[in-house]
Amino acid sequence: MTGGVVFALSTLLLVQAVSPCPKECSCDNHAKVVDCRGRGLYDIPHKLHPDTQELYLQDNRIRGLGSMAFRETPQLRVLDLANNTITMLSPSALLGLRSLRSLSLANNSIREVDRRFLGSIRNLTQLDLSYNSIGGLPGALSDSFHQLTHLSLHYNRLTKMDRIHLEALGSLEVLTLRGNPWKCDCQMIGLKLWLETFTFKGGVVDEVVCAQPHAMRERDLQQVPYELFHTCMTTSYSYLFANIHHLDSQHRLLRGHLHPSPEAPSYGGEFGPPPECEAKQKPRPVNLRHAIATVVITGVVCGIVCLMMLAAAVYGCAYAAIMAKYQRELKKREKEGGGGGTERENADREGEKEPLENAIA
Repeated sequence: MTGGVVFALSTLLLVQAVSPCPKECSCDNHAKVVDCRGRGLYDIPHKLHPDTQELYLQDNRIRGLGSMAFRETPQLRVLDLANNTITMLSPSALLGLRSLRSLSLANNSIREVDRRFLGSIRNLTQLDLSYNSIGGLPGALSDSFHQLTHLSLHYNRLTKMDRIHLEALGSLEVLTLRGNPWKCDCQMIGLKLWLETFTFKGGVVDEVVCAQPHAMRERDLQQVPYELFHTCMTTSYSYLFANIHHLDSQHRLLRGHLHPSPEAPSYGGEFGPPPECEAKQKPRPVNLRHAIATVVITGVVCGIVCLMMLAAAVYGCAYAAIMAKYQRELKKREKEGGGGGTERENADREGEKEPLENAIA
C-alpha cells in the first residue's frame, strides 16, 4: 500500500517536472491548453510547455509584445490577447508561430501594425483587430493571409481602405467594418464595388457607415446610390482604374463561365453564381458656367470684328466722297477757264491738291 502511494506521488512529480505550467495559469496538458485569463499579468508568462496549442491571455495588463515573445510555444494554434493594454508590437513578436490559426488583439490600444508583424503567420484563418486605434492596414494583409476567413476591423480609426488589400483575401467569408470614421469620397468607390461583389458571392459584411462628407453622413456606403458619385465617375482616376480592374476581373470570370476550359472551375456548387453586371455610367451633365463664358467670349470677339469693319467702311466712304467732290470742282474750273495754257492748269492742279491732301489727312 505504501509502495503504491509512493509510486503515485513519484509519477505525479515526474509529470509536473516534464510538463511545466506557470504558477499564474492553469494548464490542461491533455488538451494542450494554457489558461491565464484575468491574472493581472504584465508580461507573457514563462515556462510554458513547448507543445501548448492554445494560450489564453485575456483580461490582463500586458502592455507590449517583445521580440519572439512566444518562442517557448512554437506549436501555438490559438492565441488570445484581448482586453489588455497593448500599445507596442515588435515586428518579430510572432516569429516562429507557423501553425497559428487564430489571433485576437481586440480591445487594446494598438495604433499601427507593422507589416513584418503579420508576415510570419501566413496560415492564419481568423484575425481580430477590433476596438483599437488603427488608422491604416499594412500591405502584408494582402501578401500573407490567403487562408484568412474571418477579419474583424470594427471600431478603429479607419477612414479609407484600398480594395487591393481585400482582393487578395480569396478565402474571406466574414468581414466587420462598422464603427470606423469612414470618409466616403472618390477613393471609396473601389471599396464599394468590392463589397457588392463580395456580398453577391455569399460573403458576410456588416456596414460601412460614412462619417464624411456631411451629405453622406450616417449612410451605409453599400446603400449610397452611384448618382452621388457622378463627379468621381468622370474626373477621378481612382474610380477609373478601380472600375477597369473590376470589370476586367468580372469579364474573365464570365468568359470562363461561357467557355469553360477543362481545368477551369464552373459556376454553381461551391463556386456560387456568376458575377453581377456593372451599371453603366451616366453621361456627364453640361457645365452651365462654362457654356455662358464661351458665349460671352464669342460675342466680344464678334463685336470687335464688326467695329473694325464699320471703321473701314466709314473711311472708304469718306475718301470716295472727297475724291468725287475734287473731280467735280476740277471739271468746273476747266470749263470756266476755256482752255488756258498748260502751265496755268498745272499750277492750278498743284494748288488744288494741297487742300485735298489736307482734307484727306
